[in-house]
Amino acid sequence: MKKIREFLRNNYFKYVFWTIAYLLWVIWVGNYWLLFGLPIIFDLYISKKVNWTFWKKRGVKKHSKVVEWFDALIFAVIAASFIRMFFIEAFTIPTSSMEKSLLVGDYLFVSKLSYGPKLPNTPLSIPFVPHTMPTTKSTPSFLTWLQFPYKRIAGFGEVERNDVVVFNFPEGDTVASNIPEQSYYQLCRTYGRDRVWTDKVNFGEIVVRPVDKREFYIKRCVAISGDTINIKHGQLFINGKKQEEVERMQYNYWIQTDGSRINEKHLENLEVSNDDALNYDPTYSTYDLPLMKKNVEAIKAFSNVRMVVKKEKPDSIWSTYIFPHDEKYQWNEDNFGPLWIPKKGVTIDLNLNNLPCYKRIIGYYEGNDLEVKGDDIFINGEKSTTYTFKMNYFWMMGDNRHNSADSRFWGFVPEDHVVGKAVFVWLSLDKDKGLFDGKIRWNRMFRFIH
Repeated sequence: MKKIREFLRNNYFKYVFWTIAYLLWVIWVGNYWLLFGLPIIFDLYISKKVNWTFWKKRGVKKHSKVVEWFDALIFAVIAASFIRMFFIEAFTIPTSSMEKSLLVGDYLFVSKLSYGPKLPNTPLSIPFVPHTMPTTKSTPSFLTWLQFPYKRIAGFGEVERNDVVVFNFPEGDTVASNIPEQSYYQLCRTYGRDRVWTDKVNFGEIVVRPVDKREFYIKRCVAISGDTINIKHGQLFINGKKQEEVERMQYNYWIQTDGSRINEKHLENLEVSNDDALNYDPTYSTYDLPLMKKNVEAIKAFSNVRMVVKKEKPDSIWSTYIFPHDEKYQWNEDNFGPLWIPKKGVTIDLNLNNLPCYKRIIGYYEGNDLEVKGDDIFINGEKSTTYTFKMNYFWMMGDNRHNSADSRFWGFVPEDHVVGKAVFVWLSLDKDKGLFDGKIRWNRMFRFIH
């Protein structure tokens, strides 16, 4: 054992080991400019001309506690950043849009390897600070002096239907700093662009963010590039077939009682949160509750329940906040489409009728200069009647169908916005419970996500 330990501590062994590991990483990343890092490894272990750990004096066997702590901190930051960038990243469920498949308070691991790690677009940023400096609303935690184009390195597979996916919010390129959780584009449609830009009291500063510095969203990928989606009376169809059933998906229902409230314990047993249980109108003795399919029959059996009706917006009503926000497509949350999901390399006929669906892709996601002059469409200064897509796109929806701001509201998710696949719940905390009253959801811990 002593000889083995001495061999592992040998600088030549360390040099060979780290050189091989570094070469494999360079091949994986596919950037051969990084080979200029090899002399650093050689100097670090063999020639030792440069003191790369400048905070430590050479030849000193015992360093101060401050130096040791700083040394450990530098290693931890580098190691954690490397793991987050290329392998896994922690993520928290902040909203109810994926209930009951995922719950508010679930802590997840997101796999970067599932679809291949996406290399940073904005490398000059403070580690572990998403986009805004702490205690500020609009001070960025990154510099845009250096920007890299989209590149994804090899992974285990590609995005598939029904995967639970973490991605950067597509409409998060511009944000009103006082209300960053709301879509800037919807704010402009509602209040007008001039007011959003000038009313600093209500909207704050207008902040622009690169792709990798936008808010993280988590939804289920219900359709991949090349699919056609359609929603009829709340039922989603993919290529003409009903969506594969998601076990814990839920819709909102109107529940009318005989005038009495439903027992809180009964609602808790049906996994209705405290916040949702408050949606009771005493004037009409009605609840507005999200329920899983299996619990609808259970609540119908309650002695004081008189009627249970699934909520649905009639197809005659146009929700102007629903994509693509154009009078040619007067759709709503429950009646939507049909709509084709763009696929890389596919060419479509382009006209004023279908342009509203794809104009953000052409003019923003894929970086073209798009203009409409009369009845003609110009792309990069040339009159165009066709368009060939440069990327794949996906359609993301929450499992909590009536309480999810998803692709129905803001459209397609480009492949360069995809971060990774949600694979594993490692901790789950119930916001409605106290520390000694079932705060930890033990039955959800160490659970794979489906």
